[in-house]
This record gives sequence, structure tokens and C-alpha cells, in this order.
Amino acid sequence: MAELPYDQVRTLLAVVDEGTFDAAAAALHVTPSAVSQRVKTLEQRVGRVLVTRTKPVRPTESGQVVVRYARQLAVLERDARTELGIAAESDPARLPIAVNADSLATWFLPALTRVPRDPPVCFELHREDEAHTARLLREGQVMAAVTSSVEPVAGCTVRPLGLARYLPVASPPFVARHLSAGPLERRLPEAPLIVFDRRDELQDRFVRSLTPGGRGASRLRHHVPTSEGFRDAVAAGLGWGLVPEPQAEPLLRSGALTELAPGRRLDVPLYWQQWKLDVPALALVAETVATVAAESLHPQALSR
Repeated sequence: MAELPYDQVRTLLAVVDEGTFDAAAAALHVTPSAVSQRVKTLEQRVGRVLVTRTKPVRPTESGQVVVRYARQLAVLERDARTELGIAAESDPARLPIAVNADSLATWFLPALTRVPRDPPVCFELHREDEAHTARLLREGQVMAAVTSSVEPVAGCTVRPLGLARYLPVASPPFVARHLSAGPLERRLPEAPLIVFDRRDELQDRFVRSLTPGGRGASRLRHHVPTSEGFRDAVAAGLGWGLVPEPQAEPLLRSGALTELAPGRRLDVPLYWQQWKLDVPALALVAETVATVAAESLHPQALSR
């Protein structure tokens, strides 16, 4: 069985995290040729290409396995140093976490503010759509993720957080201009809309729920890739959209937004997935996130 020397897997991790061989060399205080040689030797050991030589460097499918292993080793090493009392104060625990933009804009940051600060922790947040955050776990880029996937990533545990509720809303002038001349199920599929990015399918899902077998929402859509910008674009009348309930409610009360289908919502189940590692800092974060999620999200019925 081929061994995976720590200096080589650590170097591979640095290359992936820093994005280039030169940047990894600077971070490790070695020469670029030494970095290249270590990665090449590791690839020869496992008999597979581990990274693509692009800018930035990307791990291959096999490389993702080694990156995840290297990141776990780094966490275990730091925890051991802390327990032995030899960890440097300038080297706090670093927790890379993937989270979707709407959670980040509503309840997730308040959760992080409630995480105990002793021992100190540095959060490295990766913003990604909730349907795709699990990919970052598989690639070894993060230790935990808020995700809509109930299927655990290999080597991870999963726990339900709750339901993120979205309300279909638009500005009153937009409703008068685009949605007042007929039933909603006929007018909404033709109306301009706001989407987060090209992978955002929430609006299409809602339209199909109104018109089973329908074609989804209009192709006249504006891409606004921030949660706050999305809400503001809807309020400005650029299009209709599904806005997180905590962001929509103040604007509904003020009259800046109108609910398009009162009583109809779109609920997205959210889960917390994390590595199966005994990492005290990660355990603290997981418990705090679960507590705040229970306070902020709607209850999720558990299947038996």
C-alpha cells in the first residue's frame, strides 16, 4: 500500500488553497521547484493526477480525496498541539464553512456571533447555493456546510436545521403593470422576474406549482447575485421573485412589496453536514448553528 507522506499531502493542500505553485511555495517557505517535486512525487505514489495545472489550480476527483485527508490531518494536528499546550496563539482554529447567500443574509451570521470565543476561531465562509454546498464538502474545501441535501457526503454526518420559507412578492406598481390583467397562474409565467444566478430554480419551481406541467417562469429574467440586492431589485420593480420571509415581511408591512399568492409559500429544507471528526471548535459551531436555526427557521417534519 502506498503511503501518503505528510509533507507531500500538506504541500498539495497548500497548492489548492493558494491557487498556484508559487503562492504555495511562499506560504510554505520553500522553493516553487520543491513544491512541484513534492506534488509530482505524491502523484507518482498514488498513480493518479491529483491537480490540474490551471490558474487557479484545481484538484481532480482523486485530488479531492487527498485534499480532504490533508485538511483533516491539519485539524487533528492543531487540536493535538492545543491539548498539549504548544499551539501558537497566532494560530487559531480555522473553520471553512459553506453557506448559501440567503442564510448568510438572515440567520447564519447571528449564529456565528454566539459561538464562544475561547478558544479563538477564524471562520472562512464560502458562499454557495444550498443545492451545491455539499460539493465543497466532497472536494475537501470546507469542513461543514448548510445544504439542502439530506444525503450525507461520504465521511460526514447530517442533521436537519429547519425550513427556509420564501414568499412570492413584487412591488405594487409591478403587480399593476404585469399581473392585474388576468389570473396569476396565467400572468406570472409571462412576467419579468429576478433570479440569483443561472442555477437559481426557485422561481421556476413556484410557477410550476401554480401550473402543473407548465414550462416554468419567463425567460425575461434579471440576474442579481446577492441576497440583499435580490430583495432590493424586487422592491424596485425590476421583476417578481421569491424573497426569504425575514427579508420580505418588513417590506410587506410597509407596503413596498405585495404578496402575490397569500397562503402559498416555497419551503426549502436545510441541513447541517460536517466531517466525522472530533473537533471541539467545530462541535461548538454545530450546536450553536442548530440552536439559532431552530429559533429562526420553520420546523421541519422528520420522516419515520
